Amino acid sequence: MDSQEALKFINRLLAEKNREVLNELEASLFLEIWEGKAYNQMVIYFNGKQQVYASQYLRETASKLFTKIEEISNINREVKKGNFKQSIELLYTIYPAIVSPSQQLMGESINKAQQDESKLASSSQQNRNPFIPQHGRIEELQQFFGRQREILRVFEVLNSNSSVALIGEEGIGKSSLLWVICQQAQNYLYLPREPVFLDLNNGVHNEDEFYIALCDKIGIPESKGYRLTRNLQNKKVLLAIDNLGKLIENSFTRQVRDQLRGLAEGRDASLRLILAASEPLDKLFNDSQDNRKTSPLAGICQEENIKPWDEISARHFITKRLANTSVSFTEEEIIQLIQQSGGHPRKLMQLSYRTYSQYMESLE
Repeated sequence: MDSQEALKFINRLLAEKNREVLNELEASLFLEIWEGKAYNQMVIYFNGKQQVYASQYLRETASKLFTKIEEISNINREVKKGNFKQSIELLYTIYPAIVSPSQQLMGESINKAQQDESKLASSSQQNRNPFIPQHGRIEELQQFFGRQREILRVFEVLNSNSSVALIGEEGIGKSSLLWVICQQAQNYLYLPREPVFLDLNNGVHNEDEFYIALCDKIGIPESKGYRLTRNLQNKKVLLAIDNLGKLIENSFTRQVRDQLRGLAEGRDASLRLILAASEPLDKLFNDSQDNRKTSPLAGICQEENIKPWDEISARHFITKRLANTSVSFTEEEIIQLIQQSGGHPRKLMQLSYRTYSQYMESLE
């Protein structure tokens, strides 16, 4: 993305949010900040002519520009001159729907998902219950909803050469989010890594099976310890481990967690980890021994708490799922669904499924 593409993207986003696009002065300042120029070196145009502005005035105008971008983006970070370009590049990845078809990154995959979703509007499918799946992770991109902020924060951490742990209660959507992150890794990661998804509930019952499954997923000979380190030395893997709590069972030792940490430490580490667990890692793993008070994984993973949807997100979810059907829930029904589910995605999905089924039964 060059400076002109970035400016065009921000103006499209402003228009999408029903805000005024950047004026000529703001646009000129935007381009100079993007290029990393100091305020006293900036060439600013206004009314089609080059103008001279005091550095302090440009700083004040830039501050308002940063605030304007923060307000339309909802990114969980302060936009400033030092992170201006990076912030907009990251923002670009979570708003692909308004990016032109010629632009890449995440846009192509999301646009395809939207096209697939529109196919659901055919007459043969129009009244199929859209509130699925009721259990398990979502593995179809067009069915995945929301979590843009979480996705942005996760990849921001991964791109800073750290690992991440998704922490949240059962059914909150960690597995689905983990899967989507793997699907979008090629679009989000600054440095390419092969995404590998490992679900510990899928036939992994002990330490030996863990290493067998890990090596099989990555495509290297079965190994552990030094041999595993050697076999991974030319690999760059984004390792997503679901149901991490499995590692607390008696058949697993701290050695597994120590090795994962060793393989994931450093900028050029073979592994970058993204883990999903039901509670904080230092609480999940009682690894304190010999005055070591930090769990190996807790020591290298920044935790991202996955919370229930707020009311706006829950309403949007219901509306979006009903969009291609002939059914509309009443306001009272929507309020009741949100209150009963508490914004918990799985509960909201199940309750909405039942409500939709009742509508269909009444039509038979």
